[in-house]
Amino acid sequence: MPLLQTESVVKQFSNHLALDKVNMSVPKQSIYGLLGPNGAGKTTLLRIINQITAPDSGSVYFEGKKLNPSNLVMIGYLPEERGLYKKMKVGEQAIYLAQLKGLTRSESIKRLKHWFTKFEIIDWWDKKVEELSKGMQQKIQFVSTVLHKPKLLIFDEPFSGFDPINTNLLKEEIIKLRDEGATILFSTHNMGSVEELCDHITLIDNASAILEGSVDEIRKEWAADEYQVRFEGDVELKSNHNYEVLESSAINGHSNITIKISGEIAGNDILEQLISLGRIVSFNPALPSMNEIFIRVVEAHNTSTNN
Repeated sequence: MPLLQTESVVKQFSNHLALDKVNMSVPKQSIYGLLGPNGAGKTTLLRIINQITAPDSGSVYFEGKKLNPSNLVMIGYLPEERGLYKKMKVGEQAIYLAQLKGLTRSESIKRLKHWFTKFEIIDWWDKKVEELSKGMQQKIQFVSTVLHKPKLLIFDEPFSGFDPINTNLLKEEIIKLRDEGATILFSTHNMGSVEELCDHITLIDNASAILEGSVDEIRKEWAADEYQVRFEGDVELKSNHNYEVLESSAINGHSNITIKISGEIAGNDILEQLISLGRIVSFNPALPSMNEIFIRVVEAHNTSTNN
């Protein structure tokens, strides 16, 4: 049973259709990516899951039951639009946010001290929020989001504004949270983060979910008859009627060649032909990146919609 599921969710604002019968199924203890161009409907869906707004039709289920206000305590939400009370002291504000999620003051302080020390922001406890950099403020909001150990963590563009070091820090913590039992749902434009973190994704474009599934399976499905061949030694490969050589390079005594085969011949048949040219170290499908898939799927969807 998935932790979170949406069924035919529809949301319209005036003359703008934000979500059009969107289905999504988020497995328990997974890292799930919600992808799409700007204005596709991602944030609207996240706001519905957080019960900030309601769908016009369709349903959202949490642990197999219809989502209701009592589920909010089991959800942590970090919106893209960050917001802290700039005149409050950091520690007091973090305690206040933790108490809103049901923690006692003493338990809030105990957990916050742990996280602030881990994120190297403990020295800022008595500073005002306005004295902190944007990155520091984002760390505080991340901590406030995860502090009550919710079953579902929702991050809307969590890496926005972070430098590479702090981005990696957050990625490591997200993986740890998943390993400790949490389910992570996050939206991002960074396809590298999707490949690095996500088990599953849903891609939304123009209010519709147009691609959903396991990241590994999607990449295999979209492999476009391209293969990466690695030869031992120096091997020169030329295009013929069975395959086209796309890239070729020599590194550390090996020849790395990417080919695209014709639709009339199988990969195994090509492998038999290549064996005669030299010792093959590896022969694997050249899986497209999630960025390439994102562009292909969105362009194909827009073309079909416009036609």
